[in-house]
Amino acid sequence: MFAYRTVFVSDVHLGFRGARAEEFAAFLKRIQCERLYLVGDIVDMWALRQRWTWPLTHNQVVRRLLKLARHGTKVIYIPGNHDDSLRPYAGMELAGIRIAKQAVHRLADGRQLLVCHGDEFDLVVQHSKLLSMLGTYGYDYLVQLNRVVNGIRSCLGLGRWSFSQTIKKQVKSACTFISKFEEVLADEARRRSLDGVICGHIHEPRIDRRADGLTYANCGDWIERASALVEHADGRLEIIDVEALLRETGWKPDPTEHPEHLSIPEVAVDEEGVHAH
Repeated sequence: MFAYRTVFVSDVHLGFRGARAEEFAAFLKRIQCERLYLVGDIVDMWALRQRWTWPLTHNQVVRRLLKLARHGTKVIYIPGNHDDSLRPYAGMELAGIRIAKQAVHRLADGRQLLVCHGDEFDLVVQHSKLLSMLGTYGYDYLVQLNRVVNGIRSCLGLGRWSFSQTIKKQVKSACTFISKFEEVLADEARRRSLDGVICGHIHEPRIDRRADGLTYANCGDWIERASALVEHADGRLEIIDVEALLRETGWKPDPTEHPEHLSIPEVAVDEEGVHAH
């Protein structure tokens, strides 16, 4: 088991054919934490509306999230743009999982960080949803092509390679967008007199202690990679390469790995915001 004070994950995109649900389910089975933040785009409702995809491994993820909540982990679900239909339910608690639009998390060292998906500060998503959805469909096909390429690379004994990561690094406009995205989120944390921000949305795992003292942290994703942001007992943040972590334990993909059966308790209503200490 891997023990952390807090775990933050985003952009799992359950319901999307490229989601790495097997690794995510295996990770959930092997962690212990006080709090688990689901920082948006956990369920890809855009993809489900276009093409229904929900294999056994996606069910395993849901079951293991419910099991963590049932056994004392505080699970907070902060919807993103791909699961934004959950936002009207902010303040409700379903099967022990609390839904909130945003949260303020206090690290063990006393720092307070805004936790949000980040699409609220993405002008493309906010002002041109059609453009954003077209980009999503293009991304869908790119991921499918990537799966074929990586299948061939695996047969040759080579590691994974990502088209989209390569494009992001080489296209100047993409780099500029990421930089502006980070700056806008840092400004929001500063406006609220917080010490930084934890987000997802752009599929780019990163921890940056800025010159102004603010912390910018992005959880990454579970499509191009398998990454999580974790808080250790002393408040230190770290990006975890979950694929490498699982490989070290000897884990191998197995869609039928010990499925759990869980009953779902009644829904409870709570406050909309979340302040974790």
